[in-house]
Amino acid sequence: MKYDLDAVIDRTGTHSVKWEYVSDSIKGAPPDVLPLWVADMDFPCAQPILDALHARVDRHIFGYSTPYTKGYLSAVCNWFGSRHDWGIDPDQILVTPGVVPALGLLIRTFTRAGEGVIIQQPVYYPFFSMIRNNGRKLVNNPLILRDGVYEIDFDDLEQKAADPAHTLMILCSPHNPVGRVWTEPELTRVARICRRHRVTLVADEIHCDLLRQGIKFIPMAKAAPHETVISCTAASKTFNLAGLGISNTIFQSRTMRSRCEAELRDQLGLFGANPLSLVATEAAYTRGREWLDQVLAYIDANLAFISDFISDHMPETGYGVPQGTYLAWLDLRRYDQNWEALKKALLTDAKVALDDGDMFGEEGRGFERVNAACPRSILADCLHRMAGVLHREARGRS
Repeated sequence: MKYDLDAVIDRTGTHSVKWEYVSDSIKGAPPDVLPLWVADMDFPCAQPILDALHARVDRHIFGYSTPYTKGYLSAVCNWFGSRHDWGIDPDQILVTPGVVPALGLLIRTFTRAGEGVIIQQPVYYPFFSMIRNNGRKLVNNPLILRDGVYEIDFDDLEQKAADPAHTLMILCSPHNPVGRVWTEPELTRVARICRRHRVTLVADEIHCDLLRQGIKFIPMAKAAPHETVISCTAASKTFNLAGLGISNTIFQSRTMRSRCEAELRDQLGLFGANPLSLVATEAAYTRGREWLDQVLAYIDANLAFISDFISDHMPETGYGVPQGTYLAWLDLRRYDQNWEALKKALLTDAKVALDDGDMFGEEGRGFERVNAACPRSILADCLHRMAGVLHREARGRS
């Protein structure tokens, strides 16, 4: 079927964090702010998913449910096999209540209090809380921005991984917020460093299906099928199902999987899965390809629209179309040295709610993350609002 991705869907009355409760998360947000911050889409859900959910609701009972069925596991394995040429054994899968909870679970299971967890800033900010709130040390291997492209500092990574107190690394692949899709040589080099120094390597691959045309994603477990490589995946970003709270954690070691399952069940009291989450994920992975192909083409066009708009209206803004994700990473450092004032002006004068770059670490200071998975009219409105404030800043500086 053909989806109308230009349609603006009213999300009020749906408990939407992104639209209804923005002021709870962003201090000072005006009531009429335009939200392009939280990474969920403003597109209608794929019809096969809706059909499957309606059919399940019509069964009337929502009792305890297990994800470890042939239908669910086959859907996950077949999707990654056909989409990314990644052969997954169903026994490798541990179903978890979201990727961020899975990261907390992995940190608790495979590190001890006080040990270091390596991340690469600027990076998805819940990594910080999962590390610190579990009593571990945050170890930063900052990315290098060279000629508008982010690269891994392998020399620094080698040094950080060599410290025996640093025992786990979280790799964001594709990277949020900078949009890099790491190449196979980059992935294998990261894996070699971690293996050499006995560092458990966790790959957050939640954005793996959200790629620009012609870009190929390489799963870390395919590039480096080592026992200490763990992959975190979910249909939530791909098919906009984040509110359903389910993910799949893929282990190369059955022993490590068993340890995590015991922690999940015995220490956290989590078992089974939401029956609607199971139905939605299975439908997405078996019948959602047509919807995703249309959404990816629309996002590609939105990201190109941002590039054209910047050239015409915000030429001092640094921007490169991301290889992956639907998140635009805008470099505003040329506009104003007073970053706090500029952030406030965008929020209260332009009335746009974005994810400020310094949320992702000090390396993101001066950047804004814009969610481009929305109807073009909303994106254009956001950019016009931003341009007005940035023009004012540019005039005030000259």
